[in-house]
Amino acid sequence: MPSDELLPIGEVARLTGVNPVTLRAWERRYGLIKPQRTAKGHRLYPQDQVQRVQDVLRWLERGAAVSQVRELLEHATDALTPIQGEWGERIEQLIDAIARLAQRPLDQLLNQAMALYPAVTVCERLLLPLLDALDLRWRTHFDARLEQVFFHTWLRSKLGARVYHDHHSLAGPCVLLARTDDAPFDADFWLSAWLLSSSGQPLELLEWAVEPRQLQHAINQLQPRALVLHLGRHPDLPGLARALHTVEIPKLLGGATVRLHEAALKDLALPGLELFDTPAAALRALQHS
Repeated sequence: MPSDELLPIGEVARLTGVNPVTLRAWERRYGLIKPQRTAKGHRLYPQDQVQRVQDVLRWLERGAAVSQVRELLEHATDALTPIQGEWGERIEQLIDAIARLAQRPLDQLLNQAMALYPAVTVCERLLLPLLDALDLRWRTHFDARLEQVFFHTWLRSKLGARVYHDHHSLAGPCVLLARTDDAPFDADFWLSAWLLSSSGQPLELLEWAVEPRQLQHAINQLQPRALVLHLGRHPDLPGLARALHTVEIPKLLGGATVRLHEAALKDLALPGLELFDTPAAALRALQHS
């Protein structure tokens, strides 16, 4: 990109993966970036500000809170600074709202995080640690089942609405996102759907468990550009090998149980196979496929 080129906010969002709402919040609330303005007030970003967005992302990936990033950038150090505070507080607030079965505060807390941080950061720093904390809580809490039903219903609705909204603005060959597990809810599946759609990947979802033969038929019908398959505890690996061996698209297999099947999956010797263990890892593998 030429050093004197000015980019509109939509192009910066495309290049960096940070949506325009978040870019404006970083500018207005935290002074992290300083775009130029046209006579009509439209934002234009020179190359140094695009680089600034990338610098912000690097600190967020290290675990910095958005409120800390400006000072970190101004001190211009590459040293890893211990990060504490904000994410833990957000998780505590979310757990409190879940304990009270309070949907509106849940919406407000997650909307706030989604407006300030990229989806990958929200997933890795907030939602995955929240799920781990809830798993520990629900092992002993007397109202565990009620909280679980409430939270899972809310989370599926929240992420599903985001994916549905993105679906109508995206075009091109789809990514087929499917699962083999017959559990009623898979949080990682919906987090993967959200990360993929928010990064501009058109999706076709098969939320309920599909057998290898059915999966092969879906691929033949939909002609996706890639398959992302969340595995359950007992996937039919021989069946998958037969169904997918002649499929030429990239095949990303994994999820929370991938470590249990890693050696056996590699032994399948499927062409174009990639393994992932988290939603963010699935996104990164797809972006490089």
